[in-house]
Amino acid sequence: MCSSAVLGGGIGPRDWILNAQVPGGYPRTDPDRHLAEIAAAEHLTGPGAGLMTAADVTAYTVATDGDVTATATCGLGVRGWAAAPAEDTGAPPGPGTVNIVVVLPVPLCDAALVNAVATATEAKVQALLGAGLSCSGTPTDSVCIAAPAPDAGPGEPFAGPRSRWGGRLARAVHAAVLEGALPQS
Repeated sequence: MCSSAVLGGGIGPRDWILNAQVPGGYPRTDPDRHLAEIAAAEHLTGPGAGLMTAADVTAYTVATDGDVTATATCGLGVRGWAAAPAEDTGAPPGPGTVNIVVVLPVPLCDAALVNAVATATEAKVQALLGAGLSCSGTPTDSVCIAAPAPDAGPGEPFAGPRSRWGGRLARAVHAAVLEGALPQS
């Protein structure tokens, strides 16, 4: 897995993924410990990845494209541009998180895992713009890319949007985030 998760981020083997809902204005300053406590209470063992959001985690959206599955929670209450001018308000950002979990059926080499995170992020931004939102995301977005460990060799070498698996990943993420970002009727 390659992940920007609060708990278990980075590249390495992971046994589980947890997307925990927390209240807006989340008061704890130890989210990694809090996620570990939640995982233990759920009897999750071994290394895992833990994400957090103030969004309703039961309102997730799922899309698939050619055996690639993307799941997204889209809390868009606080959104903006990644390269916004610096603001030092002294307060933590408010609630709002787009968490994306992608599962691929093929092993990826480390470089392709990193590339898959970039591809998922590009597809997320495209979906947000397609939903009519003027933003690149929220201040606390996370991405997890899960793929089987390679048995022999390094795994697929590419996951950019024009590669076989990266294209599927991009389309799945785009569809899941677009559905989650559009107003519900």
